[in-house]
Amino acid sequence: MEWHATDAQSLAIIDDEFGDHVFSPAEYEIVRRSIYATGDFEYKSLIRFSDSALQAGAAALAARTTIIVDVPMVQVGISYDIQNTFANPIYCGIDAPARPQKEKTRVAWGMETLAKRYPEGIFVVGQAKTALTILVDLIEVEEIKPALVIATPASFMNVDTAKERLRDSLVPNIIIDSRKGGAMVAVAIIDGLVDLAWQAYGQAGNNQQS
Repeated sequence: MEWHATDAQSLAIIDDEFGDHVFSPAEYEIVRRSIYATGDFEYKSLIRFSDSALQAGAAALAARTTIIVDVPMVQVGISYDIQNTFANPIYCGIDAPARPQKEKTRVAWGMETLAKRYPEGIFVVGQAKTALTILVDLIEVEEIKPALVIATPASFMNVDTAKERLRDSLVPNIIIDSRKGGAMVAVAIIDGLVDLAWQAYGQAGNNQQS
């Protein structure tokens, strides 16, 4: 991500106001990005990282693993950073060609179709609660084994159960443990992870090739 002087000033204010924490440097970068995107310091206590989630996600990005997102807002939000770093393929569940079913939403059906096609992909669910539920269903029956799942849908019902099920799985995950969330937070998380992965893998690889 390209930063402007005002961005740096805002991040410096976040650093000054953040206070004590137990995040690793990489986790802290993700959390501060989320606070910057939302203007909400409460996210410092809402983001949950599973063991090795960032390491697994960074490695998958560097391996150019396919990224599956739920809605176009997430796809558009992350495309610039992705295309200017690892150039991973990105597919959107709501746009996936699939035969609609009455018992599933369009995005859930699309997410299921793409998940079965890319079972070891990186999944980013920023908004669609039904997409997260179908994804967790597939994980629990071992039809898919994602490299990483980022889950940030905002909701007053049901989605918390899906997040708990995801957290209890063995799949690397990053979730918002709250009613809060949304596509903007998902974009902030994945963009931060892309930058971390590029520092760890991309730039070093480019230097070796030059």
